[in-house]
Amino acid sequence: MFGRTSKKDPELFQNVAEGLRRLYRTKLFPLEDTYRFHDFHSPALEDADFDNKPMVLLVGQYSTGKTTFIRHLMEQDFPGMRIGPEPTTDSFIAVMHGDQDGVIPGNALVVDPKKPFRKLNAFGNAFLNRFMCAQLPNPVLESISIIDTPGILSGEKQRISRGYDFAAVLEWFAERVDRIILLFDAHKLDISDEFSEVIRALKNHEDKMRVVLNKADQISTQQLMRVYGALMWSLGKIINTPEVVRVYIGSFWAQPLLVPDNRKLFEAEEQDLFLDIQSLPRNAALRKLNDLIKRARLAKVQAYIISSLKKEMPSVFGKENKKKELIANLGEIYQKIEKEHQISPGDFPNLGKMQELLNGQDFTKFPSLKPKLLEAVEDMLANDIARLMALVRQEEAAMPSQTVHGGAFEGTMSGPFGHGYGEGASEGIDEMEWVVGRDKPSYDEMFYNLGPINGKVSGAAAKKEMLKSKLPNTVLGKIWKLADVDKDGFLDDEEFALANHLIKVKLEGHELPASLPNHLVPPSKLEQKYLRIC
Repeated sequence: MFGRTSKKDPELFQNVAEGLRRLYRTKLFPLEDTYRFHDFHSPALEDADFDNKPMVLLVGQYSTGKTTFIRHLMEQDFPGMRIGPEPTTDSFIAVMHGDQDGVIPGNALVVDPKKPFRKLNAFGNAFLNRFMCAQLPNPVLESISIIDTPGILSGEKQRISRGYDFAAVLEWFAERVDRIILLFDAHKLDISDEFSEVIRALKNHEDKMRVVLNKADQISTQQLMRVYGALMWSLGKIINTPEVVRVYIGSFWAQPLLVPDNRKLFEAEEQDLFLDIQSLPRNAALRKLNDLIKRARLAKVQAYIISSLKKEMPSVFGKENKKKELIANLGEIYQKIEKEHQISPGDFPNLGKMQELLNGQDFTKFPSLKPKLLEAVEDMLANDIARLMALVRQEEAAMPSQTVHGGAFEGTMSGPFGHGYGEGASEGIDEMEWVVGRDKPSYDEMFYNLGPINGKVSGAAAKKEMLKSKLPNTVLGKIWKLADVDKDGFLDDEEFALANHLIKVKLEGHELPASLPNHLVPPSKLEQKYLRIC
């Protein structure tokens, strides 16, 4: 199935994961290996990286509620969990599904070929002693895995060395996870130097980044507005991109709200965040495809940089001086490569970091440019990726809707506590009386002032009244279609009342239904509907 008979024959793939794995091994890995990509940027990918479930990485200063957030999602404690106002989580904890509760220590975890953590071995014992996997049978973990991280320290505390490169470990996880959630405490908003450094380290993954302003129930609405503004200003300075990161405001735990004024806002925000997390399994293949493309673009740039440096090196004398000169002038080499190969400036690695890494390298051992390796990656990006993209859509259509279920996700799905239940167009859904009937006397007065003929008003007459709402014609047109239940081009008194009820729903900030729900169908039309069925 995967064989390739000639250069012109396209790669054929059985599924997306297998296709990604094969493309990486046959086309991208040779380029990475030749030009020392793994020494400069990221370790080689393994089979588990293509097969693992979507992962969510939680990052934040201590006491922002990261561990409590995980417990809230799963509605269950997990092995190794510690919660408190002081820095309690001092380890990276991968919370994953397992048949029984248990903890796997870091040193054992990085030798397990079924887990996507083997390359973390490079960070040494200081890190591995602070890394573990908590396994438990929980329905939420059947679809996603969650990575809890040590609380980032503030003030002088962050100067205490952790014994490993904390920002580099987070960057390693960021490359492999599907969602990065940065948590902030609305009650004590403070972005420490280490947290700023961490956010900058995640700069290339803004598309995966979401922000949670937690514990927002502890402050008043006025204070919350100020805190939200301060957070957006601070993030804008650190991330330094024109795009605004999505911020979810709420109180993500199962306790009563201290200041319940913003309850509706918190419910809507929680629902939006849950929908975002629930979409991860459905979009996992697309995310892996996108990450492979980003990796391939960086690998191409790496090849051009390394081969350019090799080309500039003298064959006999003055090698060390030339090396220092090339490192100092790396920015000019970037510009030359950019113009010569039409590469976007955004594809180049960080200049300062690259200069630092190059200091410890022997330039004479760098390989020269090998066009065939680059051609293979170009072919992958131009042709194979397009075929895989089509396969992603086929897999999505063939498989039932994948979503995260269980835990807190079940509580907002249905029933009277479901998001938006009994509000807007859903008002009156479980009442015996027609909800529109409450305001029908005032609507009837408007109706008869329009001078109905044979108990009905024309579209032109109804339009004059409906335009008083100042809603756009597109919205009023949809309301007309919903209200004209019998589709005769006229509105009787019940249909006219329904139209005005839907206008009120829209003016109150709710969405209109795609089709008219049964509880809004006028009583006389409902009777006719049942008679037709009988």
